[in-house]
Amino acid sequence: MISKLMQSPIFYAAAVGLAILLIVFSFGRTTGATVPRTPDGKAPAVIVELFTSEGCSSCPPADALLKELSEQQKVKGVQIVALEEHVDYWNHLGWKDPYSAAEFSQRQDDYAHVFGSDGVYTPQMVVDGQSEFVGSRSLAAREAIEKAGNQRKVEIALVPGTNSSPEKLSFEVRVKSMNGIAPRGATELWVALTEKGLQTDVQAGENSGETLKHAAVVRRLRKIATVREPAGYQRQIQVEVDPGWKKGNLTVAVFLAEEKSRKIIGAAAASLNSSSTSN
Repeated sequence: MISKLMQSPIFYAAAVGLAILLIVFSFGRTTGATVPRTPDGKAPAVIVELFTSEGCSSCPPADALLKELSEQQKVKGVQIVALEEHVDYWNHLGWKDPYSAAEFSQRQDDYAHVFGSDGVYTPQMVVDGQSEFVGSRSLAAREAIEKAGNQRKVEIALVPGTNSSPEKLSFEVRVKSMNGIAPRGATELWVALTEKGLQTDVQAGENSGETLKHAAVVRRLRKIATVREPAGYQRQIQVEVDPGWKKGNLTVAVFLAEEKSRKIIGAAAASLNSSSTSN
């Protein structure tokens, strides 16, 4: 039998309040604070790719989300490394995206094969090569980034070299620790050069008349090597820089991914003005 006290409005209000406190307490314990740090105490880097196009009317909200997440580092305990990749298959529909390239469309096709998708779409966000979803879904993005940050990461150092020039950036990549990770098969080491602060006044297509502001747009993306034994791997790399790009807005990112699954197991990023960074 339910007592009169348990039937009273005061009891129900107190019970609801207690339930809310328990939910908040539990959420606080499972978000952010559980993200593991690297051996040197730095937050793990998570690669967040966005396949987008200036010719796609549903893409600007996703661009804005990635810009906010990366520039304000919205997920606690994680270093978000943004790669905004502009596909070229929208270019024949009224507006040619100046940042688009066939290589980004191909990369998205490769992901579709891994995920077992029937086709590609924009905007699509991919986190650490493991999860994909519509790029404007803020909650899904935060949850996926946090989940990726909670996984063990290969510790990678990206150290700027001494022989950089206005045309080429020089770096040394060092795999410092596997952190207990045993990759499934061979791994691929990739390098990306991004530029932030870019915007376009679109003159035609679905976004005609709009000024689109972007996150970190990928300017260069290439596979450096296939690495079968990542432990202790070191390599000098160079990245070409176009004279028209603003050097203060450039960031170099490297990441190690399993060749078959495309799961990213470690990453590091450095701005042009930083002395070194590692994750």
